[in-house]
Amino acid sequence: MANVAVIGAQWGDEGKGKVVDWLASRADVVVRFQGGHNAGHTLVVGDQTYKLSLLPSGLVRGKLGVIGNGVVIDPEALLAEIDRVTAQGLTVTPDTLRIADNATLILPLHSAIDRAREGARGDKKIGTTGRGIGPAYEDKVARRAIRVADLAEPDTLSDKLDELLRHHNTLLNGLGAPTFEKQGLLDHLLALAPRVLPYAEPVWERLDDLRRSGKRILFEGAQAVMLDIDHGTYPFVTSSNTVAGTAASGTGVGPSAVGFVLGIAKAYSTRVGSGPFPTELHDATGKLLGERGHEFGTVTGRPRRCGWFDAALVRQAVKVGGIQGLALTKLDVLDNLPELRIGIGYEIGGEIVRRLPASPRAQAAAVPVYETVEGWTGSCRGARSWADLPAQAIKYVKRIEELVEAPVTLLSTSPERDDTILVRDPFEG
Repeated sequence: MANVAVIGAQWGDEGKGKVVDWLASRADVVVRFQGGHNAGHTLVVGDQTYKLSLLPSGLVRGKLGVIGNGVVIDPEALLAEIDRVTAQGLTVTPDTLRIADNATLILPLHSAIDRAREGARGDKKIGTTGRGIGPAYEDKVARRAIRVADLAEPDTLSDKLDELLRHHNTLLNGLGAPTFEKQGLLDHLLALAPRVLPYAEPVWERLDDLRRSGKRILFEGAQAVMLDIDHGTYPFVTSSNTVAGTAASGTGVGPSAVGFVLGIAKAYSTRVGSGPFPTELHDATGKLLGERGHEFGTVTGRPRRCGWFDAALVRQAVKVGGIQGLALTKLDVLDNLPELRIGIGYEIGGEIVRRLPASPRAQAAAVPVYETVEGWTGSCRGARSWADLPAQAIKYVKRIEELVEAPVTLLSTSPERDDTILVRDPFEG
């Protein structure tokens, strides 16, 4: 049996939470491998709705959850999330959750500088969540980050804070924002340490033991390929690599352990925040998609921009993200539309291409080239087999497969975990 890595194939918010939750019933452990609490997964289980940002989705299934070293962790946000889901009836203890001791921490100064810089950009905002994810990754790369293991060493923590404050207070001063005192930050971290450290361990060792014993590992990504720091619509991207290869480096397993790569894509397109979106709709259809799909960011609450399915963009995500099969979500949102459009490429400077270029100017100038297909009468909502789908909906799915050059291995037809059509079990490899 193969392990499985789940990544987004668009700009995030594709419904990864439900798919990971559904796949978790077949897994033994679920591992987050990048991002921070700017990610948001919504899981609907009966009359309970769980909104997760840092915690691996498998905890809802009672599976072991692991937060890998590729994740940046705000300890306050983590503990608040643990308290919230515990109040909803989940069991989150050091027996059910493990955290990489070499994971980087997000401190209050990171969110402060994130907000200050975004404010200074004026009308050229990137659209960050202001939660400090980018600045924390910057510190990690600059080798001045405070990591989970440092919470156990007050002297190390004190020395590292000196270096951090030299850097960040200088920037905050320049941006006209309040600066931070060392003692306040030190006291803050030492107060959190007794609650965080019981979860900490070298998770690479545990994952290696699990893999060798034949356990199934589900790697859970955040955001999506088009928000990847290298391969996305830069600079309107997140601050980590979101492609499947990061599942290895972000957890401490070898690349061969990642297994089958499942990409999640909506049957249409959405995006939160700023940045290019060639197939975006500003008309009544775009508004209808947003209303039917309840398109609001799980973390930010911001309304998502909506548009037609962009096959050229998803094809690009398939190639650079290592995607071997797609899970297509929210097919039911397209019910009873007389016709649908699929973006098959872009016209840029008089030339038609099937990829988004790296240049922000060229991305902004990309005009979508569409293929129009017939819509369907009837509903896909709640379908659990191909026989439950209108014939034209099946044709739509098949056309997407052709254009993105990847098979649809799973279909999600409502937020409910069991309203799913399994074409091929990803764990079968």
